Amino acid sequence: MNTLLTNTAAQRRAPVALLGILIVVVALFGALALPAPRAEAMEAVKCTGRPNSEDDPTAIMGATESRITFEASIAEGEGVTSLTLRLPEGTGYSNQNLAVTLLTGDDLMTRNELDYTETMDGQSLTLDFAEPITQAGHLNVMIYDVFFPAEGGEMQLEATYELADGTEKDIEGIPSIPVEGISTTESLSQWLEEQPWVQAWNSNRFLHLFFDPALLVTSFPVVLTGFFMSVSIVAVAFPLAIPMGLLLALMRISKLRLLRGIATTYVNIVRGTPLFLQIYVAFFGLPLAGIQIPNFVLGVTVMCMNSGAYMCEIFRAGILSISKGQTEAARSLGMNGAQTMFYVILPQMFRIVIPNLTSEFIVLYKDTSLLAAVGIMELVMYARTIVASTGSITPYIVAALFYLVITLPLSKVTRHLEDRVRGHRTRKHAVEPEAASEEGASHE
Repeated sequence: MNTLLTNTAAQRRAPVALLGILIVVVALFGALALPAPRAEAMEAVKCTGRPNSEDDPTAIMGATESRITFEASIAEGEGVTSLTLRLPEGTGYSNQNLAVTLLTGDDLMTRNELDYTETMDGQSLTLDFAEPITQAGHLNVMIYDVFFPAEGGEMQLEATYELADGTEKDIEGIPSIPVEGISTTESLSQWLEEQPWVQAWNSNRFLHLFFDPALLVTSFPVVLTGFFMSVSIVAVAFPLAIPMGLLLALMRISKLRLLRGIATTYVNIVRGTPLFLQIYVAFFGLPLAGIQIPNFVLGVTVMCMNSGAYMCEIFRAGILSISKGQTEAARSLGMNGAQTMFYVILPQMFRIVIPNLTSEFIVLYKDTSLLAAVGIMELVMYARTIVASTGSITPYIVAALFYLVITLPLSKVTRHLEDRVRGHRTRKHAVEPEAASEEGASHE
């Protein structure tokens, strides 16, 4: 009886199971027969600008010719009929120089040229395709002759597209393009390059090589940094050389043979060898001996020691030019040798040697250019860097102007001081005979 009931239940469930299997099979075939849902089209792949900086190979500068590369993916069968790109505000471009291709294939290496017409409206560039794009791939648009705003910043490109059914959609997630702003001098240089008279000037090879107006403007702030370095070296080395030179001068006129010998040997060696050689010995010899000194400190030290030897002779000549009567008069007043030197001789000596000290300052300032040979970023070194990248001698002309800014006024000051010293000596010699004659007359 139980067996009969079980068989009856099983017979009832069998049609239900067969019906369920039939439904699953029908649903499966129905799913296969239905078209697959269409994926969203035009997803941003990249948006980049072409680097255009001479100093940084990865930087994009404003107000300098660049290129925008925009790329977006298109799904199979999407039917894109137009693409509109809105460039960042203030960006200049030309729709006459475009490259629009569809990259297809598994590796996206197949380039398919597209037939299109472009329309430019302010900052918007619209591309209308002759046939809707239904093939899957990457739509690549290159816009040449692009000039981003001079102030730079994050340049954000906006894009929309239209489908065959008239639907318009935005493309989201477009990366921004980082652009560096340019300085006022660079902007002025670019303006000069566009001027007809500058172009005519540069058409002459000699003028372009030695005095390019645009390069003159851009070189100025760079070389100015080197000018400050040169001035700082002299500003430290020259004051230190004065007491050194005075000490050597006192040693050379000393009654002690040992002091005279040390000072004379040092002065003869320094003055008898080129400063360039002394710089090389210091910068390459000391490191070999295990002595490491910062470049700036070592440069100041070499310039100070060299200038001190020349100041020694300037001071010695000034001391010896003071008449012995001054020393005898000071001794008659009860002064000892040190007091006579510091209170009588040296004050008069400094007034006499001021013109020579000014000339030595000029020489020391010009000699800082030799430090460029050992890598110190002074005036000539900065100019040389620009010359190496541009192939023009104009930066050296700019460096020469910076030297003249210091040397010409100081040369005029030197001549003025020499005239005053010469006039003082002339008046002194004129007074002495007159005083002598009056004294003779009083004795009579």
